[in-house]
Amino acid sequence: MKRAFDIAFSVIVLVGLFPLLLIAAIAIKLTSSGPVFYGARRAGLNGRPIRVWKFRTMVTGADKHATVTIGSDSRITGIGKLLRASKLDEIPQLWNILHGEMSVVGPRPESLDIVEQYFTPKERETLNVLPGLTCPGNLLYYVFHEDLRPPVGVSANQFYVAHLLRPKLLADLHYVRHQSFGRDLSLIMDTVRVILAKWQGKAPDWTPEFAETPPASWKGDAFRD
Repeated sequence: MKRAFDIAFSVIVLVGLFPLLLIAAIAIKLTSSGPVFYGARRAGLNGRPIRVWKFRTMVTGADKHATVTIGSDSRITGIGKLLRASKLDEIPQLWNILHGEMSVVGPRPESLDIVEQYFTPKERETLNVLPGLTCPGNLLYYVFHEDLRPPVGVSANQFYVAHLLRPKLLADLHYVRHQSFGRDLSLIMDTVRVILAKWQGKAPDWTPEFAETPPASWKGDAFRD
């Protein structure tokens, strides 16, 4: 059922959003040099490397400096900011879903380096299912962490690993251990609701469930002015 839903969902969204996606592609090409799409190497099912596709939202070659983007990164282009805010930059991953490399709902695929260096054996359980377009960990990041800024002298990668990665994985671990088709549908609706709320300037009413007690600063309050 999950695979059939993934295929149907991907086809419907790609067809329905095709005019908007075409406009986005043209805008990217006209406003900055480089390709329309960006393929990031990420850890897929069982940690197998996959190429995850996005609309390019950064200047060409930005991934040579850091694999993590936090806050108002100077590498993000003007049109890239709009695509990221609306999450349209992630829509090309529907091709990954159609190819069976991803699912609509599942833990977001992480950088291979981060998986190899920082995932504990328990956190590697999140690699036992297909990575997804949305998941509790991704929603947690979007609601509570996206506006955070690393302190001066701390790189985005260092800040992400030290303070943001663990609560994301704890939320995704809870999903992996309690996944169901009904939970997937609920997460999709929560994702749409959260994105619309943020676009309207409202604070999204959403709280994740964790596999175990998260760090005290999981909401990011300790890092805000």
